[in-house]
Amino acid sequence: MIPVAEALDRILGALSPVGPETVALAEASGRVLAVPVTARLTQPPADVSAMDGYALRAADAAVGAGLRVIGEAPAGHPFAGTIGPGEAVRIFTGGFVPDGADAILLQEDARATEGLVEPTEAPRAGRHIRRAGLDFRAGQVLLSAGRRLTPRDIGLAAAANHPWLAVHRRPRVAILATGDEIALPGDPIPDGGIVSSNAHALAALARAVGADPVVLPIAPDDTGAIAAAAEASSRCDLLVTTGGASVGDHDLVQSALGPGGLTLDFWKIAMRPGKPLIWGRLRETPMLGLPGNPVSALVCSILFLVPALRRLGGLPAGPVPTRAAILGAPLPPNDRRQDYLRAQVESGPGGVPVATAFPVQDSSMLSTLARADALILREPLAPAAEAGSSVEIIEFAALGL
Repeated sequence: MIPVAEALDRILGALSPVGPETVALAEASGRVLAVPVTARLTQPPADVSAMDGYALRAADAAVGAGLRVIGEAPAGHPFAGTIGPGEAVRIFTGGFVPDGADAILLQEDARATEGLVEPTEAPRAGRHIRRAGLDFRAGQVLLSAGRRLTPRDIGLAAAANHPWLAVHRRPRVAILATGDEIALPGDPIPDGGIVSSNAHALAALARAVGADPVVLPIAPDDTGAIAAAAEASSRCDLLVTTGGASVGDHDLVQSALGPGGLTLDFWKIAMRPGKPLIWGRLRETPMLGLPGNPVSALVCSILFLVPALRRLGGLPAGPVPTRAAILGAPLPPNDRRQDYLRAQVESGPGGVPVATAFPVQDSSMLSTLARADALILREPLAPAAEAGSSVEIIEFAALGL
């Protein structure tokens, strides 16, 4: 068995981001940039007024002075002339500051008469003027590759005059559930069988991370059927199987895919739940073989599939983030495997989270996973821990799960 950290390093080391595609700006929110966004223009393109008022020379604008209004400069309609001594131009927010002007007299600080404006408060040079390039300049890198685009980013790219963006293609993930005993929700359940939850849960997780899942038909416990079903993954970026990852008489994934070109990297991890986990490559397609137990499959997906999909999708990838918390109830000593305990979390003193593990942690119990807020991480051979002790937790909300 290998440690969790080593398993993740080997998985991420074998993956590279998928290629780019070009999408319309309106479709780019939530996608991952493949190419930096560079400003195609300067914003604002010239000095503009930040307020409604009068553009003038500060040296002429003493209180009580009368300045001749020689024109207007609304947004989108620049004044074509130059402001000279004793002159002013009526200007509106967003209007280009005319040549010769160096200040904006606010309209509430002015008394206007026929053809003249009189300052009631003297303006300062440069006040209320947004200089050209205040926001960005042509050629400036505004958004870096590897960034998941937010609505704010879309607005910035639009302002920089980009109607299209190059983003990473969404990774395609083939999901193959195996086992004679499982049936899809709504289908007839075989004698001694159960409803399959893994494929739907993994598809939802893949979508949450930004991938496109392809759920394959359930493959029975037959090497030929498993191999044939796996062939459908050849055009995907990752094959994920559930069930059949151990070495029992009915755990057939390795024996089914070996003749078809499965190259195995590892298949045991020192963790609980989820010790039997396969990582390898089915010819050109990376393959992650998850346990069949629903909780084991999802915990392994959080630890390994989420970072793998982030790497494929062009995002920074590494161990899922943890947060310091305190225990709400005592825990017994741990064995040689790294443990991940389903827990509920409440806010404690000073806002520090208090994590309380469910008393029963059986890896078949999805109900406790659905009610959990986090996983308590326990290192191998960790001693018994009392309530109030410090622990690390993985919060589902922080992962968008």
